[in-house]
Amino acid sequence: MEADERRRLRREAAEYYRGHRVPERMEDVLNALFPRCPDDLYGELANYFSEFSKAPVISKLVGRKVLDGVGQPTLKVEIYCTVKNYEQRICSIVMATHSQIPENALPEKIEADETERNDSVHTAVEWVNESLTTMLRDLDPTDQCQADKMLDEYFAKKVEEMKEIEKRKEEEKEEEEELAKVTPSTASCPPAPTPKKKKGGKPGKKMSEEVKPIPPAEPAEPVLGGSLAIGGASLAIAKAAATISQVPLYLHTAQLKHSQESPKEMTLPLPMVTLLNCEKKSPTKLKLVKEVMLIPPVELSLKQGIERVLDIQKEFTRLLLSPGKTPPPLKIISHLGCLTTGYDSLEQLLLQMQTACNNIDLELGTDMYLAINCAAHELLDYDKGKYEILTGTFKSPDEMVAMYVEMINNFPFIIGLIDPLRKEDREQWSSICHALGSKCYLIAEDAAMQISKLKTDQNINIAMCSGVVLKYINQTKVSDLIELTGILDGQRHITILGSPDGESSDESLVDLAVGLGARFLKLGGLSRGERVAKYNRLLAIEEELAANGALR
Repeated sequence: MEADERRRLRREAAEYYRGHRVPERMEDVLNALFPRCPDDLYGELANYFSEFSKAPVISKLVGRKVLDGVGQPTLKVEIYCTVKNYEQRICSIVMATHSQIPENALPEKIEADETERNDSVHTAVEWVNESLTTMLRDLDPTDQCQADKMLDEYFAKKVEEMKEIEKRKEEEKEEEEELAKVTPSTASCPPAPTPKKKKGGKPGKKMSEEVKPIPPAEPAEPVLGGSLAIGGASLAIAKAAATISQVPLYLHTAQLKHSQESPKEMTLPLPMVTLLNCEKKSPTKLKLVKEVMLIPPVELSLKQGIERVLDIQKEFTRLLLSPGKTPPPLKIISHLGCLTTGYDSLEQLLLQMQTACNNIDLELGTDMYLAINCAAHELLDYDKGKYEILTGTFKSPDEMVAMYVEMINNFPFIIGLIDPLRKEDREQWSSICHALGSKCYLIAEDAAMQISKLKTDQNINIAMCSGVVLKYINQTKVSDLIELTGILDGQRHITILGSPDGESSDESLVDLAVGLGARFLKLGGLSRGERVAKYNRLLAIEEELAANGALR
């Protein structure tokens, strides 16, 4: 019986070969492809027939707990695909982490944040290795839209589950409170005496008329534990698709944004290179400045711009450590990959910047520009309702606007202010944009909402700001960035892609910025390996685009 079956199968195979003229077609292919015998005939045949193989599909995702550039736990996602019947590891990504805890937070707050981060990464690893790998198995990695839709639905389900858990906890708490009310107390307490009003007292000051009350701080956006898994899976899939398609991630990203059309020319984002990190908890007086960033002029190539920044950094460091100067009071290199020091006034800082540039025959405002990250949300004293710009010196939101106008008029080489006000001070954002919008970029970083809300509201929270710093963190997906940068482009806002505080050695952020057409790229300083790796990737992309004649 088995012999008959084998004979039948052989007859069917022979008929198939004859009917489809397989031998003749093979001979034609060999003659057409290889007029002379190649060194590796079977390799050439393998390449030819690979075009007829099934498209690779995802076989599994692997999540691992790793450390980021500051030694904090984060998520690594590896992606495996079935390629020509074999499972292959295609690529991996490491997510950057972002903490919403300000640098002057209490130790117990920092400790609680670290515990929460550990738990979140542990949950993310579980999601990747269990639910997501099952959900995404057999999916074509080039179908980013479908992958992100599935990830979005999964995350929405997790959010609903968390809300249910919190609702049950709240109900249990209310039941306990009701029981406590019903339980009779052992002793009755006398009613508290009603305080008597003072007679003949002086009328108090009408503070509400003299000082405009500040809007209260909006609650921080909740971060669901495990959300790193969503962003990690989305980015890993995009990188896998680029690898399988044999194109760089930046080109694959551009194709996704422009409906699979490859742009003929591409523009590199301008780097915002952090030169100084002025920590707000330092013993010096100046609190207004968190970061000082250098922006090379557009007429320079990226390579020339980075070399010029390095020259300024070298001279600035020499000035700080020259004889007779007190070394910086805190650590020399910060987690942002730049120098750390403090100043007693903004003028002192900016004059030293000018001196460093003049010493090497460069002029601020022509040969190099500055941007300042004010991080105003870390300055507000809620008891006084004012910003503490210097130790013991406070200004109201309206006074802050006047101060910035004077600053830009006096130092026109400052072409960017990041978070000059809190996001809640919408009236003052409007005022500062009217006053300075034509003179410098007014950029929202912390003052912008989370990407998920920005997509929903589509008004960039502060409609009149110049642009927004976007960070690839938590549940952000590649499709989210594509959609949101399209919205920003349509509203004539600029896009800045930025590194979070806890940066990793993964370079994908640079490819995303180039592919999405970001105007600026905020990566930190030119120290620390995880940040320098990104600058090196940007330099490599510049060389590649220039070699292909595609650099605008």
